[in-house]
Amino acid sequence: MSFETLGLSEELQSAVRTKGYTTPSPIQKKAIPVILQGKDILAAAQTGTGKTAGFTLPMLHLMSQNPPAGNGRRPIRALVVTPTRELAAQIQENILEYGKNLSLRSAVIFGGVSAKPQIRALKDGLDILVATPGRLLDLQNQRYIDLSKVEFLVLDEADRMLDMGFIHDIKKVLALLPKNRQNLLFSATFSPNIRTLASKFMDNPVSVDVAPRNTAAESVKQTIYMVHKKRKVALLKHLIKKGEWKQVLIFTRTKHGANRLAKRLDRAEIPALAIHGNKSQNARTHALKSFKKGDVQVLVATDIAARGLDIEELPWVVNYELPNVPEDYVHRIGRTGRAGQTGEAVSLVFDQDESKLLRDIERLLNKSIPKEVLEDFDYTVKIDPEEDARNRENRGRGGRGRNDSRGGRGNNSRGRNDRSRNDRNSSDRSVSDRNASDRKPNERSNDDRRKTENRGAEKKEAVATNEKQSGGERGEKKSNRTEENGKRENNRNSRNDKNKNRNQKNRNKKNKSNSKDSKEVIPEGNKKSKGVAFSKASKNKKYGKKGPLGYGMYPLE
Repeated sequence: MSFETLGLSEELQSAVRTKGYTTPSPIQKKAIPVILQGKDILAAAQTGTGKTAGFTLPMLHLMSQNPPAGNGRRPIRALVVTPTRELAAQIQENILEYGKNLSLRSAVIFGGVSAKPQIRALKDGLDILVATPGRLLDLQNQRYIDLSKVEFLVLDEADRMLDMGFIHDIKKVLALLPKNRQNLLFSATFSPNIRTLASKFMDNPVSVDVAPRNTAAESVKQTIYMVHKKRKVALLKHLIKKGEWKQVLIFTRTKHGANRLAKRLDRAEIPALAIHGNKSQNARTHALKSFKKGDVQVLVATDIAARGLDIEELPWVVNYELPNVPEDYVHRIGRTGRAGQTGEAVSLVFDQDESKLLRDIERLLNKSIPKEVLEDFDYTVKIDPEEDARNRENRGRGGRGRNDSRGGRGNNSRGRNDRSRNDRNSSDRSVSDRNASDRKPNERSNDDRRKTENRGAEKKEAVATNEKQSGGERGEKKSNRTEENGKRENNRNSRNDKNKNRNQKNRNKKNKSNSKDSKEVIPEGNKKSKGVAFSKASKNKKYGKKGPLGYGMYPLE
């Protein structure tokens, strides 16, 4: 079967031939006729089998055959929702390549970049919109997006969207769409949750399974190397340099682990870049382009790159750490062996930490992954005694002594010194014991007795010096505290004296002003008397009754 027998337009067939495809993949053979009939579809296929072209080609054919009526602004007629930015950008590239001979407009929107260019593209009018859920709802809330005319809804990698917590966003998007539309769900794996979600909004979907669920492609050779975690970097360098691997995609479990591994490979003269969620979109795009062009030999990524990245003829994928979710292993190794090519997936497994993860993956694949051992690589873990001593000392410094609340700072520092001294003494004792085993009994006893006396003397001197230092520190602290208390008391007394003098001055000024304002009333009949006469009504009152001479003041008659 060829693309000509699928019923696609000549413009699409020409674009497919330009890309070098002549025969459709199994998922394309089964999915394209169903979509051209206008039915809902629930399709599951292995990673790298052409699922993107499986829904892009028939959707473009139907939209080109039924253009919208009117000459106004183009409404959004097709909506493609993806979980990651990289996958959204890849789908947009495929739409542009397949639809280059059609008069259809498309755009992609996602977070991490400025929304202004995306808003301008939306204002100009679009036929197809590729988006991630977050930015889609953000611009829709700002009334830049109208989804009332959508005819096609595509959920690509829907299970990954559920794993990333987009279930509520998907429900919000579904509420904005018209009921009369065609729904297309494509993914490499379909969990029971996906099938439950599909049953709620799809109309009698046709299930298409071209391969058993959660299986890896047969074109990918899988190999496991059992190695200690401290020897993983050395084994990885050995594989890359001796095997002359020119393009390697390495997966780690954490973002910080990806950064550390990329730096260590770069120091070993293996050009490497990291890509993960903490990187800006510009940095992620730059790293991906450099890796595709061959400017960078190694791309270290988290599971953000395990979905939808289409790197042509990628030969090697390495699981530096096994994923926590077994299904992610299928997506990781699916980055190689795509479009009929062959590839190899290598996993570095530490038995003590990752044996359970390996069993879960083998149970999912329903087969055991072959294990190999390199004869020209030393798997033994080499521990440097000096480095081990430094690690013990660092652990002692960062342990209980630093956060212990039962003693003061002096006690903590003294505890750390004692611990480091004990570590040195223990190492000295171990060396002396090994040397003493080769001596005669009498010589060993004399030497041991001499060393015991020396250690006792050193310990007494250390205790004495610590006591002197601690005693001196306590004396200095006590004297400093006494001086500070004396200074505070002097300042307090000086402030009290100043306040007393100020209050006394205020009282004197008040008394003087009162004496100036008051006038003595001298009776006319008795000028020798300087007393003041009060009326009977003003007696037993606080202020008295106001008279012609003031409160309580009356002239004597």
